[in-house]
Amino acid sequence: MAPRKITLEESEIPTHWYNVAADMPNPTLPPLNPATREPIGPDALSPLFPAALIEQEVSSERFIEIPERVRELYTIWRPTPMFRARGLERALDTPARIYYKYEGLSPAGSHKPNTAVAQAYYNAEQGVKRITTETGAGQWGSALAFACQLFGLACEVYMVRISYDQKPYRKLMMNTWGAEVIPSPSERTAAGRQILAQDPDSPGSLGIAISEAVERAAGDEDTKYNLGSVLNHVLLHQTVIGQEALAQLEKAGEDLPDVVIAPFGGGSNFAGLAFPFLHRKLAEGAKLRAIAAEPASCPKLTRGVFRYDFGDSVGMTPLLPMYTLGHTFVPAKIHAGGLRYHGAGALVSQLLRDEIVEAVALDQLETFEAGVLFARSEGIIPAPEANHGVAVAVREAVAAKQAGEARVIVFNLCGHGHFDMAAYQDYFAGKLHRHALSQAEIDAAIAKIDTPEAG
Repeated sequence: MAPRKITLEESEIPTHWYNVAADMPNPTLPPLNPATREPIGPDALSPLFPAALIEQEVSSERFIEIPERVRELYTIWRPTPMFRARGLERALDTPARIYYKYEGLSPAGSHKPNTAVAQAYYNAEQGVKRITTETGAGQWGSALAFACQLFGLACEVYMVRISYDQKPYRKLMMNTWGAEVIPSPSERTAAGRQILAQDPDSPGSLGIAISEAVERAAGDEDTKYNLGSVLNHVLLHQTVIGQEALAQLEKAGEDLPDVVIAPFGGGSNFAGLAFPFLHRKLAEGAKLRAIAAEPASCPKLTRGVFRYDFGDSVGMTPLLPMYTLGHTFVPAKIHAGGLRYHGAGALVSQLLRDEIVEAVALDQLETFEAGVLFARSEGIIPAPEANHGVAVAVREAVAAKQAGEARVIVFNLCGHGHFDMAAYQDYFAGKLHRHALSQAEIDAAIAKIDTPEAG
């Protein structure tokens, strides 16, 4: 019998990140200056990002070398294990073979340090003193706080208000690693004050928190801004996940999977697992499906529009081509705070537009049902965000049973839910409800978009 747990040696940590842009049949459209609506070059990003990250953002090289210091720090938690989900297979009585890549063993408990450590490294190399960022559920904020501590950088985190209130222990993790955590929207920035003037009880959103963090960085030459998802260089850094997964599947005696699955907020989770598999599809013609799993309460991929939009709520960032519900959209107060984002990264958006990847939206009750089933059959309690990937894997395993086919399913279990037990408490107490946006709500959100069409 093949092993349940498939591991790699430290020497097998990838030496390069994979850049899917090199293999895409259609390149992404260029970002636009928000004032002139004309294409901008890399120099426009220099107030926010160090030069090395800007180079990665616009690179068309297929593989980009991982600095030795970053690779050394990866050994704190990498390589991460892959598991054959035999317990889940039995629970579903499916002929499918289900594998999951477990990213919950990092210090922050999620996949986010894969890019946080890289971004902190490049900022420290350029002499930056402070980094600002946003965070939803807290996985990204805690990852960056951890990374900044490694490199002696100050860290200022704007945490979405609803998550700040729901997840106090994530805040305390960031404090323990030396970060200052501010509930967003806040009185500290003009962007925050503007939102609070409109809605004093605003639950916040990732778009609002991004506006605050960007404003702080743009106003201080010793400060830069880091983002935990969406941008090309962030997705690039996460591809260590999929590269390891490819090697582990080979060790398990498998060919390429039939389907790879990951949750979707802005793109880093999905890209991290899926992009290296898509290399086999795009460059070698392999037949496989890649599915992004998003919440039905924030369905930009499945019900949004493809056009230029801001990455933040106030309109401070460059305009990016993306699937979006509109930068002013504020999602419902679901527990999967890391997925409450109005837009999608340009790379994933273009891949979806070209029908190279798929997307599915799930109601929160279905995701928690799947998460509890997974916990009871596999032992690990997933984060609410991770439950979205579990739920799609369950759907695919049931479909394999109905078809009588022994399909191979791989999904990213992007983090544990140890700091999210209040969400499970609400689920067991019957306080969570099925929530999906009506078409009228979608239409109203999209109608507020006043940015250019995207080709």
